[in-house]
Amino acid sequence: MTKKGYDYIIVGGGSAGCVLANRLSELPDARVLLLEAGGRDRNPFIHMPVGFAKMTSGPLTWGLATAPQKHAKNREIPYAQAKVIGGGSSINAEVFTRGNAVDYDRWAQEEGCPGWSFKEIQPYFLRSEGNNRLAGDYHGTDGPLGVSDIKSPQPLTLAFAQSCQQLGMPHNPDFNGPVQEGAGVYQTTIRNARRSSAAVAYLWPVASRKNLTIETGCTTTRILFSGNRATGVEYRRGGQLRRVMADSEVIVTAGAIGSPKIMMLSGIGPADHLKSHGIDVAHDLSGVGQNLNDHFGIDIVCELKGPTSLDKYNKPHWMMWAGLQYVLFKSGPVASNVVEGGAFWYGDKSQPVPDLQFHFLAGAGVEEGVPAIPSGSGCTLNSYTLRPKSRGTVTLRTANPADNPIVDPNFIAHPDDLKTSVEGIKISREIVNQPALGKYVKREHFPSSDVKTQSDYEEYARQYGRTSYHPSGTCKMGSDDMAVVDPQLRVRGLEGIRICDSSVMPSLIGSNTNAPTIMIAEKASDMIRGNQ
Repeated sequence: MTKKGYDYIIVGGGSAGCVLANRLSELPDARVLLLEAGGRDRNPFIHMPVGFAKMTSGPLTWGLATAPQKHAKNREIPYAQAKVIGGGSSINAEVFTRGNAVDYDRWAQEEGCPGWSFKEIQPYFLRSEGNNRLAGDYHGTDGPLGVSDIKSPQPLTLAFAQSCQQLGMPHNPDFNGPVQEGAGVYQTTIRNARRSSAAVAYLWPVASRKNLTIETGCTTTRILFSGNRATGVEYRRGGQLRRVMADSEVIVTAGAIGSPKIMMLSGIGPADHLKSHGIDVAHDLSGVGQNLNDHFGIDIVCELKGPTSLDKYNKPHWMMWAGLQYVLFKSGPVASNVVEGGAFWYGDKSQPVPDLQFHFLAGAGVEEGVPAIPSGSGCTLNSYTLRPKSRGTVTLRTANPADNPIVDPNFIAHPDDLKTSVEGIKISREIVNQPALGKYVKREHFPSSDVKTQSDYEEYARQYGRTSYHPSGTCKMGSDDMAVVDPQLRVRGLEGIRICDSSVMPSLIGSNTNAPTIMIAEKASDMIRGNQ
């Protein structure tokens, strides 16, 4: 079945897709279609801030695991990627960080992306942000994306921040201000005690616009072309194959895993790889699916002396109490994002900006693959190298659109990544042994006390490191031979098609990636509308 009648078709309803659906449908004469493979965000865990702990696996994800990681004990590591409207912003830990200015200046000055320096992209961060406490040069107050302080941080979280200070880190009340280094409590994408996903912030408020169509449960099979111009999209919904046509542009926003997959299924990518799967080569573009960047997170877990973490709410009577507190007062543990505390610090003190990020969780066993405390309460401290040098790939498993691609982040392939990661583990152990946290901690549950030497730490990193859910770079922006899109996010050598999501990052930024992805889409909307 073929339908006509859209100006813009947006393929992927994650963070970027929701932003673009909003901004492009502001044009009253523009007919906009948003296609999303997942379903609506009806699961109640999505909207409760604490629900993150229930969604790192299960039906709201694609069920991905990595290819065997040759530098990490050949493990196939669970790789959570959202399969729901709002994408990662619907299931992530709601931590609001946007990287360091040097990250964006590197894109502009060293990686062939003029127009993407921090000074040039800062207005788009401000346009997106609706901060309930901060304002000025670094914060917006009227944007769609709700950003707020955690109403009542857990005592453990405050003890974590104090422990970091006891170790020598300054207190930082704003990780998104002029200085990134230090420790404190994260701001979060939460508004009125509910998750402010991109769907909630950008999409649903404008869903009634007559020029905007939203379709979920749509598996894109390929982009349609006439010559070198994208003309539409073929997708499957409810067992029926459909085609829709785009008079202006097809905009691919399926994320760092989904976007290269769709491009390759459409015959756009490395020619030899496409031919090996029997796909006709429409456009030989060697960078598609290459340059995968991700943060390799490594956890330590501590057993606590008493029920002082969120773990106690796993018991039915405490769970009921927490639910009542949330329903009646919009407060309590259900209003917590769990990942309340954080820090940016140095594994290598000669670096000009922090090269490590820490996430403190007032609970144990929160995420898939991270140990719980079998009986009792625990806390978790995660760290990762902010600017990894290792690069991986996303490749097709088969030519069947229903099959997941092969995701190979190639974690800690570069020795510098392993070295910095080990420093993160060592610093994590120092933090939990400071007096402020030490008064709560009974013992380190994970790793064991046997991890002592440099070799022990390296083995621990290889055995237990995992994704931090920040894939990027697989359709990178730039001007070199491996660039997939130009600085206007137009696919090189083709017309009528752009890619506008985290896959276009030429290199990973030094923080969580949701806010930067929203910024990319905000800037892309101006490019598409001719405002840049």
